[in-house]
Amino acid sequence: MKPLKLKIKLLRTFVIVIVTNFCYAQEGKVTINQDRNIPTLLKLKKEMNSSENDSERYRIQIYSGNRAKAESTQEEFTDLFPDWRATLQYETPNFKIWAGNFRTRLEADRALKKIKAEFPTAFIFKPKKSS
Repeated sequence: MKPLKLKIKLLRTFVIVIVTNFCYAQEGKVTINQDRNIPTLLKLKKEMNSSENDSERYRIQIYSGNRAKAESTQEEFTDLFPDWRATLQYETPNFKIWAGNFRTRLEADRALKKIKAEFPTAFIFKPKKSS
């Protein structure tokens, strides 16, 4: 009986040593090969994103038409959605109601989904830069 217990202990020890060695064998070194222009492109993208101003953000147009209806639409929108500021804009020959000032298209899409329930003709756009 004793030789069997000794064999089991030796086998157990051997298995533990082997498993431990395999666990440490997973270490390695990673080398990344990339185009030398990638850091330059990343820097340029970062500069472009940091220089964005409000006119480069997304907005949602709620209404376009006559002044009286634009003002009443603006008031209605403000009552329904107090979290998004609505502004009255004039572009010949129409008055327009623009809402929000969204950084990303995804953020604007989420807002549009809620707004369309009350204002079905609403849509997302990016205002043109004024020179």
